[in-house]
Amino acid sequence: MGKVARLITGLCMALIFSPASLAQDKSEAGFAEYLTSLRQEAAASGFSPSLLDDAFAGISFRPTVVKSDKNQPERKITLDDYLATRVPDWKVKQAVEKMNEHQALLKEIGAKYGVQPRFIVALWGNESNFGRIQGSFDVLSALSSLAYEGRREALFKKQFMAALTILAEGHIALADFKGSWAGAMGQSQFMPTSFLTYAVDYDQDGKKDIWGTPADVFASIAHFLSSEGWQGDHTWGRQVKVRQNDALNQAGLSKNHYQSLDAWQQLGVRRYNGSALPNVDINASLIMPDGPDGRIYLVYNNFHTLMKWNRSSYFGVSVGYLSDRIKRGY
Repeated sequence: MGKVARLITGLCMALIFSPASLAQDKSEAGFAEYLTSLRQEAAASGFSPSLLDDAFAGISFRPTVVKSDKNQPERKITLDDYLATRVPDWKVKQAVEKMNEHQALLKEIGAKYGVQPRFIVALWGNESNFGRIQGSFDVLSALSSLAYEGRREALFKKQFMAALTILAEGHIALADFKGSWAGAMGQSQFMPTSFLTYAVDYDQDGKKDIWGTPADVFASIAHFLSSEGWQGDHTWGRQVKVRQNDALNQAGLSKNHYQSLDAWQQLGVRRYNGSALPNVDINASLIMPDGPDGRIYLVYNNFHTLMKWNRSSYFGVSVGYLSDRIKRGY
């Protein structure tokens, strides 16, 4: 537990494949009873009566959070479609501008955590459009509604209790405690347990403010990556071409298929322009997000770290692609 969008992905999948009637079967009266038991559990965990009075006074049942699967696209998009949406030219331009705006701070934080600033900015841009899209759902209402729905009750209860801990520690005011429909919060879109594990009070003002303080946002992203094995002297991967089917048979992110660039060279993998792979002692995985007829990539350890943030290969490629375009300057 504690991986940022690994949690979000699991939560979303649980809702996507649920009957819509599940939310309809739940009533306001039933939710009120559920809140009573949830408060008792919170009190038994040691939260103060005054905190619980304030927190529970504003909680309401949000059936929309368990129907959000209806907002999923009806057709399967391709990686090209995804990248066009996630990494349009206007976002790249803004990413470069943000990189320049916060250059000194990003350089300082990048050096402290061993994470290249362009990847911090790329994750920031992908998760919240540089802080502009953080979600407007009341976090406690969203999490308690999802717990009440029942199928992932233990998971969402844990998130709810973590959210109470965030309030108890004073990192954000209750009135400002907003996030996505799944409970992801702030400019980094951390779930509450991820916040407790990775959020950083970089400016040392007593609050881990991933909602409004750039220093805390950047340091929290960098702390996650460094904690999960990021290698600051390497990049994420590269798009390649494959000349032999033997290489395609070795595709995948499992450790069994994680091998040296020389081994991939012998299997007929080449740079996208057709030239030989770099003569570098580094291992890589071959991935085909859209199958052998789509884009093919060799991805390194840092891509595996990005997959701990979000298990979607589309997401990982989009972060890497945006970071590359930031490096090029647009």
